[in-house]
Amino acid sequence: MAAIDDLKTLLSQDVSQLDTLADILGREKTCLATSDLEALNELTREKNDLLGAIRERAKQKIRTLVQMGYHPESGEPSRFIRSAGLSDLFQLWQEADQKLRACQTLNQNNGRVITHLQKRLTRLTDIFRGANGQQKLYGARGEHTTVSSRTVLASA
Repeated sequence: MAAIDDLKTLLSQDVSQLDTLADILGREKTCLATSDLEALNELTREKNDLLGAIRERAKQKIRTLVQMGYHPESGEPSRFIRSAGLSDLFQLWQEADQKLRACQTLNQNNGRVITHLQKRLTRLTDIFRGANGQQKLYGARGEHTTVSSRTVLASA
């Protein structure tokens, strides 16, 4: 019974901190839109602290589930919880999972904004260097690289 209570406590903490993380990700998007670097740095620190706590709790949840008889190789923990007939614990697990997925979506959206800003900065840098009208090729990761006629490929 103590393991079930421990797991409920861990999941409740996850739900609370995932709400906080979603808020931080929303503020991060605003900072990206307004180019507020000081606030963005602070939010990044807060986000990293929260993620560290969530990761540590994930390890604790697995240890607690193993104490309850869960075998990690048997599949998803949610199936184990549901098959054990712990409906309130299963509901809490589902709520934490939904909030985690929402945070992942927000983080991916912010990642796309960052990628767009990086591409825009690269284009501006190319314009400043005078390389704007030159050919571009795709690199191994799909990024653009400028091919300049001034690039020395070999020398004799």
